[in-house]
Amino acid sequence: MSEAREGEAAPGHQLTRLVEVMTRLRRECPWDARQTHRSLVKHLVEECAETVDAIEVGSPEDLREELGDVLMQVVFHSLLAREDGLFGIDDVADSASAKLIARHPYVYKGAELPSDLDASWELRKRAAKHRNSCLDGIAGSLPALAKAAKVAQREHNGGPDEGSADAEPITAEQAGEQILAIVRRAEASGVDVDQATRDAVRSWERRIHRLERDQRSV
Repeated sequence: MSEAREGEAAPGHQLTRLVEVMTRLRRECPWDARQTHRSLVKHLVEECAETVDAIEVGSPEDLREELGDVLMQVVFHSLLAREDGLFGIDDVADSASAKLIARHPYVYKGAELPSDLDASWELRKRAAKHRNSCLDGIAGSLPALAKAAKVAQREHNGGPDEGSADAEPITAEQAGEQILAIVRRAEASGVDVDQATRDAVRSWERRIHRLERDQRSV
């Protein structure tokens, strides 16, 4: 699938051109020259959000453009890191490849295909990063609802899952409608639903940590 057709350049050959363009802009464009990792954060967040929009409601051309903008951010941060003597774009690509190979032993090492791919991925990730809790590594800056979903995923895949295994199935449409109904009720009651969700997630995380400690002490 990744092999080039006869007469075509191999996929990825334009990445070199992008690195060259970004390197020149870093030297010769005043705006690019003054950027830092921190100053670029808002742009990375915006580009990721615009990519989501392109996937959900945009055209293939929109998606191609937005993916290019995200890739540009990756290259930009890699250039900044190289200037600091830390790593470069090749190191970023190499670490991603190495991680994927290590996390897919059933593809690269002839291991047996796991019955639960999501759970086995989380367990291998947890072991590789020497994490003590299923919640370690969840980004604190995630939006409240996205973080709640991530906590639920981690709890179910390798954590002390108390509820999702027996939870009543729900469709995407039903989930969306019920969430909107709660948002409307909260707004009518003067409740900051985003803050309420963050508080509830923190309480949930504390409960999971307690359960994990109890399990380790048995």
